[in-house]
Amino acid sequence: MTYRPRDLRAWLDHLENLHPRGQAGIELGLERARRVSAVLRQRAFCPVFTVAGTNGKGSTAAYLEGILVRAGFRAGCYGSPHLLRYNERVRVGGVPVEDAALCAAFAEVEAARQAAGDVRLTYFEFGTLAAWQVFAAARCEALALEVGLGGRLDAVNLYDADVAIVTTVDIDHQDWLGTDREAIGFEKAGIFRAGRPALCGDANPPQSLARHADELAAPLLRMGEDFGFAVSAQTPRLSWQYWRREDGRVRRRNLAYPGLRGQTQLHNATLAVVALETLSGRLPVSMQAIREGLIQTTLPGRFQLLPGKPAIVLDVAHNPQAMRALAANLAEMGFFAHTYAVLGMLADKDAAGSIAALRGRVTHWFLASLSGARGLTAEALAGAVRQGDPGAPFSCHASPEAALAAAQDRTREQADENDRIAIFGSFHTVAVALEFLATTRRRPSNGQVKDR
Repeated sequence: MTYRPRDLRAWLDHLENLHPRGQAGIELGLERARRVSAVLRQRAFCPVFTVAGTNGKGSTAAYLEGILVRAGFRAGCYGSPHLLRYNERVRVGGVPVEDAALCAAFAEVEAARQAAGDVRLTYFEFGTLAAWQVFAAARCEALALEVGLGGRLDAVNLYDADVAIVTTVDIDHQDWLGTDREAIGFEKAGIFRAGRPALCGDANPPQSLARHADELAAPLLRMGEDFGFAVSAQTPRLSWQYWRREDGRVRRRNLAYPGLRGQTQLHNATLAVVALETLSGRLPVSMQAIREGLIQTTLPGRFQLLPGKPAIVLDVAHNPQAMRALAANLAEMGFFAHTYAVLGMLADKDAAGSIAALRGRVTHWFLASLSGARGLTAEALAGAVRQGDPGAPFSCHASPEAALAAAQDRTREQADENDRIAIFGSFHTVAVALEFLATTRRRPSNGQVKDR
């Protein structure tokens, strides 16, 4: 008999209990999900953009979604993990879907899972299959799908990409993807499809990635060679320029800055624009839609600035490459007397390398233990601070809430309005901080977190 939980919370509990490793369980491979997908008779029904990469996946997918929606298309977007509500993972028309739509899709996947032989899907596999059911039921006209981990063996790779995007290639998730860029690049290139466009945002892509594209005869477009971006010398704070090389000529267009902060977002926005241009015959978008889509895109936890004193920055950066981008963004904010870092990370991350990216920029590290099997303790983070930022003051705390409360106390002690608190290290750290701040800090008048 098919299991029928009463609500979304019960469904999510069911998903966690299906696989021995629960929500945090990672077991790569397509065989399990493919069996259930076959029972569901899932088929391609609209153009698909698949986005993989070490960093920038969520932002790039969000830009694709935003532009397509403003061009008049019913666009679906799938991403993970979520910050506050599971519904954030599945959006239609730029809006998280309702509980009822998710529950209906979960019921369909559960019935197919049992029909396929009681397949033990992971939390992510189950959610990915359900997202496709939601998009099909909503009759979406285009999809932006963010890969969860790697690419080749990720559940999102069940679905053929009409345009495949690899944002960046750097060291992360070594236990699953390999210990060097060549191995990781090969895994991410697994989303490429024969004869279909492939974009790489890495200016120096691994040979394994380029070789795989060549073997598939997938036209590979590279950042810095086939397309790119530049900051306007005349109006560096107001506009930027993306360019694309076509038929031996370079075409350039000026755009206003996107809604997400930081120069790394120009990289992500460029990828989204070029990806859409490669599929313009099927999904025509105007420059007005591109401008509006970029400007109006918001995504919590991507160098998100909360108004007030002290300034509070939230960022889901969790590896050295992302931390270097965070350091650059913090430097561009102007003068701050003190920077207090609230840091919580997962145990499978390069904590010392991540902290080293911010060496000398942090006044005091407030280190938080994260719960769960993958969580890193504050004491372990303290060792990483000693290695990555020698001599920097730090304190250890039992949770992100406790670390953030201590950082807030320190700013009150300093009584200096030119202080800031930066909260980063993992999605979980930022999510907990957002919930904590919602009860302790005055929100903007419209009830929304301010991103710019």
